[in-house]
Amino acid sequence: MASPKVYYFYVLLCADQSLYGGFTTDVAKRFATHLAGKGAKYTKVHRPLKVLYSESFTSKHDALHAEWAFKHQSRAKKLAFLAERGISITG
Repeated sequence: MASPKVYYFYVLLCADQSLYGGFTTDVAKRFATHLAGKGAKYTKVHRPLKVLYSESFTSKHDALHAEWAFKHQSRAKKLAFLAERGISITG
């Protein structure tokens, strides 16, 4: 029997200290794609430095919803989201 499909919402820290939220089925592979300049338009300009956060979902819908919700927040709310999970971009 095949394993259930897993979907991920992830957050990248970019070189200009901006945050990028995305969706994938393989975080490491997707990050490598971003690093190669072949990911999203945003990360071609705002070069990614590292994966700050990822969360797994058993539903594609739920992972896409998490991405959408993150992207539609102010920077302050994005930073609060990360802080609630023990993640700081200041070091």
